[in-house]
Amino acid sequence: MKLTPEEYDGLSKQASPKSKLLQDCLWAFGVGGAICLLGEILRQSYLAKGFTLTDASTMASVTLIVISAVTTSLGWYQRLAAKAGAGTLVPITGFANSVVSPAIEFKSEGYVPGVGAKMFLIAGPVIVYGLAASAVWGVIYCFIRTL
Repeated sequence: MKLTPEEYDGLSKQASPKSKLLQDCLWAFGVGGAICLLGEILRQSYLAKGFTLTDASTMASVTLIVISAVTTSLGWYQRLAAKAGAGTLVPITGFANSVVSPAIEFKSEGYVPGVGAKMFLIAGPVIVYGLAASAVWGVIYCFIRTL
C-alpha cells in the first residue's frame, strides 16, 4: 500500500491521541509546588521547635528524603510521577526516588548484589562527580586564598 505524505499525515493525526500539554504542565507545576510547599512547612515547623535555620533546613531535607523513600517503597511515588511527570523531579525527592527505586527492584537478587550494588546505579555518578567537583573547587579556593 503506497501512501502519499499527505495521506500518511492524515492517518497519523487521526490515530494519535490529542495532546494534553496544558493539563500536564499544570499538574507538574502543582505537584512540584506542593512538594516545595511541604518542604517549607517542614522547615518552618522545625524552626518553631527551636532549631537553628541551618539545622531546620537540614531536617526538612532529611524528612523529604525519608518521605520520598517510603512512598517509593510503597509504590505511591511512581503513581504520582505517572500523573505529575516532571513535577516529581524536584531535586531532593526525585533523587531519593531514583536511589530507592533500583534498590527495591533488585532486592530479589539479595541485599549485597541486589540492593547494595543497584542502589548506586543512578546515584553513583552523581556522588562521584559531586565529590570530584567539590575537590576541584576546594583546590581552586585554597589556591586563590594563598595569593
